[in-house]
Amino acid sequence: MNLKKYPFERLNELLKDIKPNENFYPMTLTIGEPQFETPKFIQDELCKNANLLKKYPKSSGEDILKSSILGFIKRRFNIDLKKENIIPTFGTRETLFNFPQFLLHDKDNPKMAFTNPFYQIYEGSAIASKAKIEYLNLTKESSFKPVIDEKILKDVNLVIINSPNNPTASVLEKDELKKWVKMALKYDFVLLNDECYSEIYTESAPPSLLEASLEVGNSSFKNILVVNSISKRSSAPGLRSGFIAGDEKILKEYMRYRTYVGCASPLPLQMAAAKAWSDDMHVTEFRDRYRKNFRLAKEILGILPPKATFYLWLEVGDGEEFTKGLYQEYNLKVLPGSFLGRDIAKEFVRVALVYDEKDTKEALERIKEFWERFNG
Repeated sequence: MNLKKYPFERLNELLKDIKPNENFYPMTLTIGEPQFETPKFIQDELCKNANLLKKYPKSSGEDILKSSILGFIKRRFNIDLKKENIIPTFGTRETLFNFPQFLLHDKDNPKMAFTNPFYQIYEGSAIASKAKIEYLNLTKESSFKPVIDEKILKDVNLVIINSPNNPTASVLEKDELKKWVKMALKYDFVLLNDECYSEIYTESAPPSLLEASLEVGNSSFKNILVVNSISKRSSAPGLRSGFIAGDEKILKEYMRYRTYVGCASPLPLQMAAAKAWSDDMHVTEFRDRYRKNFRLAKEILGILPPKATFYLWLEVGDGEEFTKGLYQEYNLKVLPGSFLGRDIAKEFVRVALVYDEKDTKEALERIKEFWERFNG
């Protein structure tokens, strides 16, 4: 299986012979891992339920977790889903990797399309599924949004979009999502939106593909699925709690497949996750912290904050050279855009603003100093 090197492995190779400036303490803004403490009430719930480690968890998830996720969807998107419309998952990474393999297994000459640049798991799942890949290129000219191309969509089996987007931070508006839903129905392909950054936004809350499906009259969510995760929302990536929601018929068969995969979440984690999905106050507090970081980015770098995510997608000229120089002179790591896509984004770098204000301010000031000299 010819899986490509992960972006962080490529970054290590890029920087391995460079000695960073020791006058600066090391900083890493490469990975989308929140650096804030997981709220204490979530940690307490985990500890309180440690005795449940003696039991096997169900592949389908506990009712308390399903109910808490359904409650989140109702509060956030005003959608009443049935339990048959969701499956709790072990984060979303495993789902994004194994769902395409499940869906495409019986297809002759399967074809899969996804946004480019992308979360590496999309490509890995396509390779594992032996699917032909079609890239939906995200360019500055299209405001980093996927463009509908019916020549591609007419014979594709699965399309993965990602709004709010990693790495570009673009957001599809509801009317744009509705057009994608109509395409999924017209050409009978499965459309999945990766919504893991839906709760990290600066102003208005981004819409869900589920909302768009309802608004075009697709109340059964035929061909429509979303995934979401608690990792960014609750600063709890180690909790590994996510879900896939939408088309009941697809999920029924996918649930049977999952009983063989063996990725059920341990019961103490499910109990803690249920608490986290049921509370919105802590999410508001985290969102305010990211807003402050983006205000700093505007003040220091003079750029407009993105509508969502905690990423800056900076056009710097040559992303790899910028990354090497920034590390060598300021002991700061960012990720070249070219490592996140195929034949695209070579002039960009991704910067993850996942630290507190003090460290974020320090990092942005280093980036500004180097950027001004780099573009000289």
